[in-house]
Parts: sequence; C-alpha cells; structure tokens
Amino acid sequence: MQKKTAHVRDPSDSEPPPLLYARRNGCRTNTPNGADVKPPRPAQPAEREHASSEHPHASSEHPDQSEKGDKLDKPNDADVVYPTGLKLVLVLSSMFIGMFLLSLDRLIISTAIPQITNDFNSAGDIGWYGTAYLLTNCAFQLLFGKLYMVFSIKTVFLASIFLFEVGSALCGAAPTSVAFILGRSIAGLGAGGIAAGVMVIIVYAVPLQSRPKYQGFFGAVFGVSSVIGPLVGGAFTTHVTWRWCFYMNLPLGAVVMAFIFLLLDIPDRPGTHIPLRAKVAQLNALGFAALLPGVVCLCLALQWGGTTYAWSNGRIVALLALSFALLIAFAAIQVWKPGQAIVPPRVFLQRSIASGVLVSACVGAHSSLFSTVYYLPVWFQAIQGVSAVDSGIHLLPMVLPLVVSSIASGILVSRIGYYTPFMIFGTSLTAVGAGLITTLSVDASAGRWAGFQVVYGFGMGACMQGANMAAQTVLPRELVSIGASLMFFSQLLFGAVFTSVGGNVLSNQLASRLVGILPGSGNGGDASAVTGTGATDLLDRVPAQLRPAALEAYNDSLRVCFQVALVLAAVSIIGALTMEWRSVKKKGGEKGAAGHKAAEEGKAGGKDASVGEKETEADKDRKGSKDSKDSKDSKDSKDSKDSKDSKDSKDSKDSKA
Repeated sequence: MQKKTAHVRDPSDSEPPPLLYARRNGCRTNTPNGADVKPPRPAQPAEREHASSEHPHASSEHPDQSEKGDKLDKPNDADVVYPTGLKLVLVLSSMFIGMFLLSLDRLIISTAIPQITNDFNSAGDIGWYGTAYLLTNCAFQLLFGKLYMVFSIKTVFLASIFLFEVGSALCGAAPTSVAFILGRSIAGLGAGGIAAGVMVIIVYAVPLQSRPKYQGFFGAVFGVSSVIGPLVGGAFTTHVTWRWCFYMNLPLGAVVMAFIFLLLDIPDRPGTHIPLRAKVAQLNALGFAALLPGVVCLCLALQWGGTTYAWSNGRIVALLALSFALLIAFAAIQVWKPGQAIVPPRVFLQRSIASGVLVSACVGAHSSLFSTVYYLPVWFQAIQGVSAVDSGIHLLPMVLPLVVSSIASGILVSRIGYYTPFMIFGTSLTAVGAGLITTLSVDASAGRWAGFQVVYGFGMGACMQGANMAAQTVLPRELVSIGASLMFFSQLLFGAVFTSVGGNVLSNQLASRLVGILPGSGNGGDASAVTGTGATDLLDRVPAQLRPAALEAYNDSLRVCFQVALVLAAVSIIGALTMEWRSVKKKGGEKGAAGHKAAEEGKAGGKDASVGEKETEADKDRKGSKDSKDSKDSKDSKDSKDSKDSKDSKDSKDSKA
C-alpha cells in the first residue's frame, strides 16, 4: 500500500505566497483570508513637518544621528534652491539696509560721546554708553537665533527694527544720563535682532562658495556707514546738537521697515508651523534665565569696581560671585540638555568654532571698544584739541583701508577657497597696528597717527569675516545660525566687558595721575573730581601753567587702554593659527558645484535658475521612471522564465512518477 504524503508547496512555484503578492500600483495588498487591506498612507507634508518639529532628533539627516565624538557632518547644499535674479537682489538689499542702519548708529555716537558727557557731567558713565547698548545686544543675541528658527523671519526682523527705533527716540529725548543709558539698552536689544536676522537670512540666500564675496560687501556697507557716521555725528554735535544723532534714525528706520515689509520674501520653514507651546519649549528658557542675569552681573561689577565702589566692597564681590555662578550654571544646562541647548557643546568644542570664538572675542574687545569707537576719538579731542567733526575725519585712515581689505579678502576667499591664511595675516597685521597706536604721544604728527591707523584698519578688514566663514564651512546647515550667533555673541560680550574695563582703567589712571594737578582732587586722589567732569572739560579746569603736565597724564592714561587692546590683538593670533584649513569650495561636493554652475548659466541666459533646476529634477524623475520600468520588465521576464522552468520540471517529475 502506497503511503500518502502531505503535499508541500515547492518554493519555486509560480504562484507567490499570499503575503508577498501585491498589485503593481501599490494601492492594495492581499492577505491570506482574501481581504483587501489598504497600505499605510504616506505621511503628508504637514504631518512630516509636525513630526519633525516635535522629534527633531528623529530625522536620519539630523547631526545627532551621525555624530561620532566631536565630529560634525558637513551639510550638503546641492539640494538647496537658492534665490536668484531679482529675488536675490531684493533679499540682499534688505540685509544691506538693515546692516547699514545698525552700523550707522553704532559709529555715529563715537564723536558725540565727549559732548554728551559734558552736558550730563557724567564722564564716569562714558563706559556705560557703550556697555548698555552692547549688554542687551549680546545678552539677547543667542535668543534671537532661536527666535528666527521657530518664528517668522520677517516678523522677528521687523519687530527688531521697531525696538531699535524706540530706543533711538528715547536717546534723543533723554533728560538725564540714566535715561540715555536706558534708551541705549533698548536700541541694543533691537540691534541684536537685526544682526541675528542678517546672519540667518544670508545662510538661506547665498551658496557657501559665494558667501565670502557678499560678506565682503557687508564690509563695504560697514565702511560707508563708518565714514558717514562719525562725520554726521560730529557735524550734529558741533553745529546743532548731539540729539539729532538719534533723531535721524526715526525717518531712516521707517523707510527700512517699509522696504523690508515689501521686499523681504523668505518662506517660513517647517518648524514655524508647530504649536506655540512647542515653540516656547525650544527657546531653552532655563538656560536663558541663567545667561541674562549672569552677563548683567558681570558688567555691573566691572563698571562699578574701582570707581563707584572699591573692588573689595561686598557689592562687587557678590556681583562677581553671582555672575560666575550663573554663567557656570548656563554652561551646565547646555551639557545637561544638549537637545535643547542654546549652544550645543559639540558645536562649541569643534576646533574651528573654538578658534573662531577666541578671534571674535579679541576682535570685539580691541577694535570697536578700545581704540576705534570710544577712546581714540577721546584722544583726538582731548589731546589733539580738535572738534568732534575733525575727530571723525581723523578716523578715516582706519576705516578706508578696512573697507578695501574686507572686500578684497572676501573676493579672494571665494576664488581661492581658504579663509585661514587671511585670518593669520589679518590678526598679525592688526597686532602690529595696535602696538603702533600705543606709542602715540601728545605731540604726535598727523603722519604717525594716520599711518598707524592704516596698518590697523587693513589688518582688521582681512580677518573680520573669517570666524563667521568658519562657522558656515565646518557646521551642518541646520547649525550654521547657532555657530554664527556664537561668534557675534562672543564679540559683543567681550566688547561690553572690556569697554567697562577700559572706562574703569581710564578713570583710575586719571585719578592717580592728576593728583595735585586738577583743582579739588586733593592729595588723596579722589576719583569723583575726575569722573564727575566731562572727558574734554576735564582739562579746562587745569591752570594754564599745569596744562602740559595734565596733557601728559591724560595721554598716558589713554595709552594704558591702548596697551590692553594690544594684548588682546596679540592673543587673537593664537586663534587664527589654530583654525582648521577648510575650503568653501569643497563643501557640498561636485554636485553642489555643478548645481551652482547651472544656476549661474541660467541667470546669464536670462532664465530663472530655479526653473532650470526644476526641469533638471523632472528629467531625473522621468529617467528614474524609465529605469524603473525597464527593471520591472526585466524582473517580470525573469519571473516568467523561472515559472516556466519550474512548471516544466514539475511536469517532468509527475510524468516520471
């Protein structure tokens, strides 16, 4: 009797298993019981945006997923469609106008400060006129970087300009020095938003290889405002009143707001459509709550120490201790919650970023806040005896080489690709210029102080854009705004700190050197006799026979400030030497370079580059569809052949049985 065996399906059977069979159109899937079940619906764009915003680390492209140690993935800009043609012109024009307004206000005050201190009898507050502005500017800088990530870029940018205008109006109408300082604080808050907005917009507007060239043009805007600012400020101060230095911002700001409202058209990113609660959670309120009071306490201690209170006073000790504790807490929060950190540790510890922070901090301290904006005009007016207008003109030998050097270095970096050699050259030349400025004497000739400024300004222009370019080159595209904000924050923070230090050093040096010379100073070196007098009015109180000695004392006091600037300029060389050698041309690979070349060719031919890119993508899709069809036909042919062979083999086996 033949034993009956259970039939076992041959794996090579032409009929596929039920679970693996699906219609070619992918609309339905067969199940063992014959029921049709719809496949999972693909996530819609809005859902993907919401999911990515709620779980930012879920994306495979997020830097956290590929991070190994302190390495960061390079961004691939090849898939980014940058604005071209008229749209690019309008976006860049909006940024240039905003930066012009910011730079003009920062420099227009340089020649007005001596007269402001005379009107308010507040030479002791000279450091605060810069510190108050930069304090709010840098304290909110990193927060604005977050705001631009989660809210509308256009809305935040316009709100920043509005705050800047409110602060300018208050400065113009200020009845006291305290009110003036408050106005500078509000204006600095708005300026922080403007600066952060410009950095965010340029990342999404210009390819990396072309970015140094446009940032060089920012140097030109800075140079034009640098030339106009001191001259206009000096003219208003001498012939009208220093208050018009701030009133003039009101109509100019209104024009800027109108232009930006009409011209700036940057689409919102996916993260801007999440609920308000989720947006607030991304701002890292806990870290900011430690950062803001920490910076304020530090600047207060530096401003009051040695002048209002002795360094051993309990108030100063408490402020210093509290500031260090809060700043340490801020750093700990960044390490504790790296996913929500304002400054992720892996970004700060990256070699190029750390080097750029050092360079930015030193540049901010010695350039804008020691020898350029505040104390060099004081030297011209107090020591050389020139007017406010002439002191502004005397700054041109520094500004004009800075403009030329900034534009030239930006163009060369775009062509060569490397920014590190320009940073090394620029910081070294800046240190030489700063050293020469420390040798200024009471009877220094025009050739000396002009030549020293040329050396200093040319070096500054060569290195001032390097740190920001490093952040844009070594960081993923999603983190560029954080890196650039960190550079600007470092520059502003150290500028605010060392402006207070400079004012404190100048007041203490004057108080000690003018003992017995200035009437009312007595033999005890009372600092109030100096700090309660204007910067230029101070020498008017000295008897004629003692004026030469007073001039020497004043000059030596200012030279101490310049010597601190020299030390900082020398330290910046270390940051430039430790900078990585990265090329802006290699980022994004050959694909990105080809895309940029195609965009340029489309622009030259009078066509919109974005249309050409879309057509290229469509061609790729058609090619991919054709390849897929060929592959599908080949697979069907192979399956049919295998099925036929399997059936023949089975028939042969049955026949044999």
